[in-house]
Amino acid sequence: MTDVAVIGAGMAGLVCAQQLTQAGYSVIVVEKSRGLGGRVATRRLNETWADHGACYLKPKGELLGNFVELLRDRNILEVWTDTVYELKPNSELGENSAPRYVAPAGMSAIAKFLAPGLDILLNQRVIAINQTPENSWRLTLESSNEELTAKALVLAIPAPQALMLLTPLGESVLGKEFLDNLSSVEFYPCISAIAGYPATVQPLPHWKALNFVDDPVLGWIGFDSSKRLNPQQPVFVLQSSANFAQVYLESSDLQPAAQEMLQHAAESLRLPWLGTPEWMQVHRWRYAFPSRPWQEAVLSANSSLPLVCCGDWCGGNLVEGAMLSGLAASMEINNQLHQLLLPNMNFFKVFT
Repeated sequence: MTDVAVIGAGMAGLVCAQQLTQAGYSVIVVEKSRGLGGRVATRRLNETWADHGACYLKPKGELLGNFVELLRDRNILEVWTDTVYELKPNSELGENSAPRYVAPAGMSAIAKFLAPGLDILLNQRVIAINQTPENSWRLTLESSNEELTAKALVLAIPAPQALMLLTPLGESVLGKEFLDNLSSVEFYPCISAIAGYPATVQPLPHWKALNFVDDPVLGWIGFDSSKRLNPQQPVFVLQSSANFAQVYLESSDLQPAAQEMLQHAAESLRLPWLGTPEWMQVHRWRYAFPSRPWQEAVLSANSSLPLVCCGDWCGGNLVEGAMLSGLAASMEINNQLHQLLLPNMNFFKVFT
């Protein structure tokens, strides 16, 4: 028996778990993937790595601004570029100026920074949630066929995934309004392509990041290897438009979709060599960006046992929203349990 089980080791789940752990609760985090961070993701490949999820941080609010400064002090983050270009349908090139911060060791380093001291189970998918006669939550894990029990539950995963796990509990346990609200959240999908090129390719672009405005195929391209110390070859990360991703979302082979993305970029940017990489990998993000977010920081069930959902879909402001949602989830759980002293007003003192 643990006090709190957190499903999902993305930014919201890690922030929530860290808050509750620091307050004195016993917390276990269960993550279906082999790494931390959710969409703050880095893939290691071909003697380098690439950020194929969140590609940079652009702090807007005080919380993320303070977090970025802390990570800069720890030499985890640095300024990548002050300008992201915008390619419009008429081929006009605009600019969006504001510092963008990246981790030279990969954006997943941000999540790893939040993880010390936490009890985290990786490569463990929760396949069922039930209530026990002893008045606790029971989580059934797929790979080990083991079960965990907890007094309170936090689902820090995309709303559709949470809905699949929670629907079997029914309205009698969770309440109709909660399930209706959870099912109302919708996402845009995205396909990410990572492509590496010979060190001799020319000309390399003068930009580091470029948004495609109202483009049928592409949403974004980044010169990812420019984030790295002493890169061995040019590496680019491309992210598709939502409409393009929807067409290929159920494809068993995403290579043709990635090749189409590269060819489109080569033609749009007049860089022919972009269409013929030395190597390429593709990733499918089924729940990339909240298209219809929940407007509050968390979504709580009307259940006899504490159950709270959180994530970047609560408020819809991606990394910053995820962190705020994680903080709010820890407060909600604490209010329903022992009302211990949370470090939420001094969150970053945990790491200093």
